[in-house]
Amino acid sequence: MRDVRRSLCAAAAATALLAATLAVPVTAGAGTTSVAGGNTEYLVLLEAGANHAQALAAVKAAGGQVVKENANLGTMTVRAAASGFVGQVSASSAIQGAARSRPIGKLPQARPNLVEQEHLGAVAKGRSSAAKGKASAKKNNGRQLDPLDTQLWGLKMVRSDLARKVQPGKKAVKVGVLDSGIDARNPDIAPNFDWKLSRNFAPDLPEIDGVCEFRGCVDPVGWDDSGHGTHVAGTIGAAANGTGVSGVAPGVTLVEIRGGQDSGFVFLGPVTEALTYAGDVGLDVVNMSFYVDPWLYNCVSNPADSPEAQAEQRAIIQIMRRALNYAHNKGVTLVGSLGNNHEDLGKPRTDISSPDFPVGTAYPRPIDNATCVDLPVEGPHVIGVSALGPSGKKADYSNYGLEQIEVSAPGGWFRDFFGTPAHRTNANLILSTYPLNALQVAGFVDAAGNITATGLAAGAQKQCPRGVTDFTRCGYYYVLQGTSMASPHTTGVAALIVSEYGKKGRHNSFGLAPDRVAKILLGTAAERPCPTPPLQTYTNEGRPDEFNALCEGTRSFNGFYGNGIVDAYAAVTRY
Repeated sequence: MRDVRRSLCAAAAATALLAATLAVPVTAGAGTTSVAGGNTEYLVLLEAGANHAQALAAVKAAGGQVVKENANLGTMTVRAAASGFVGQVSASSAIQGAARSRPIGKLPQARPNLVEQEHLGAVAKGRSSAAKGKASAKKNNGRQLDPLDTQLWGLKMVRSDLARKVQPGKKAVKVGVLDSGIDARNPDIAPNFDWKLSRNFAPDLPEIDGVCEFRGCVDPVGWDDSGHGTHVAGTIGAAANGTGVSGVAPGVTLVEIRGGQDSGFVFLGPVTEALTYAGDVGLDVVNMSFYVDPWLYNCVSNPADSPEAQAEQRAIIQIMRRALNYAHNKGVTLVGSLGNNHEDLGKPRTDISSPDFPVGTAYPRPIDNATCVDLPVEGPHVIGVSALGPSGKKADYSNYGLEQIEVSAPGGWFRDFFGTPAHRTNANLILSTYPLNALQVAGFVDAAGNITATGLAAGAQKQCPRGVTDFTRCGYYYVLQGTSMASPHTTGVAALIVSEYGKKGRHNSFGLAPDRVAKILLGTAAERPCPTPPLQTYTNEGRPDEFNALCEGTRSFNGFYGNGIVDAYAAVTRY
């Protein structure tokens, strides 16, 4: 049972558009299922300044066939044999390393995420904890709230409800959602969705995602079978349009840069393509609520790993560093979730979940903090975010620690408010947009578009724009918890900062340097001290001692809250 950050959760069984990037196709066989060399896909990392012809020769000598290249990162996507290729190609002086880009093997049908949908356990036992409240539009300091916004305690915690009176977000600010896709049919997403810029870098893999729904196993832009990406997108920038919910930055533009599979896995190749694309098309902020599979921690030379696994992880570290640096240097502010493994990232426990693919191959791996990293959040320039419950306490599942945290944000915590009627209720979770198709597969919405009894108990909701009778044009919403939900709250605040302080550049571009965004974001976060006593226990909430967390640091910076809870209103008014 894995209870770590599987960030692209699938509500149930699921099924995702490979579009043009700056990666250059090399062979017409790129889209076929079989090529001369093998069916395993690798990313080969060239040494800086390497002779291109020498690198190609090394790939060929190792039995590989180049499918495409990313000149900006110095990588080649190669098909080769399942074993032996990494070691052989890495022997060349022109090659720095190689790692699997996408997997081989099979995975059982996708299943609910154990952290993000913890509340389903209560539903399964017959306990309904559906959120209650009137779905009516109200005024907030002169600005209209959407009907379901009264349930969005996260908006109030980060003071987005106040910030939008000053700065609701500008259309010129483009936010990339590097996730499982975005359902652009949702009436809260549609007004802010950029069809022209959106891309899908992660075609469905039938062996892990199930039967392909679209020709060529390429889901169209604006489609999401998982639900995770749509949920994240809604928290960032759902439109304030009188329907459903609104996001932290309801006026910004949302761009799908899909890098995750329907099944919840997120692999190296699609992620690096998405990050390169984000930099090249001028996205302002990118949200990353995931870790790169198959390793929870990538280590330089873990004695528990085979020599080939060690070489692969070294390559992953270098490739991700290049991709993150590239996006940052192109003006992209990078925001990432700290993870749901309830551990201090500076003092990691033994990793028992890796490799998580193929299924059943994981083994215990003691983790040396000095030589192992959780990517992308421990990569360069990534703003790490921990998750809080509505009480403001660190959620039991959330990673933490002085080493990697920058800020904290609402992520939901089903078990918050122990000893009160609010304990173990859906109101403690994060409500956001969700795809109709994913809710129907889960049994939460019937064929006629109505919320089922099970769906109601699980927290599914429906809102239709005025005068709309076709349910496929209505908005659907669902509750989740996780650092994956905290990160988009922070991304939304970052987008508001760019909106408020950004400048026009050459070629009519608009933006703000990522380091400046980070300075304002961290400098305006609401300071929160460690709890008293600093050892936060979760025994009352039913957790074993492993979940107990020691908060270290000061009021101005500590391991639970970092520089503080992100504050949208302060961010757009104090500079």
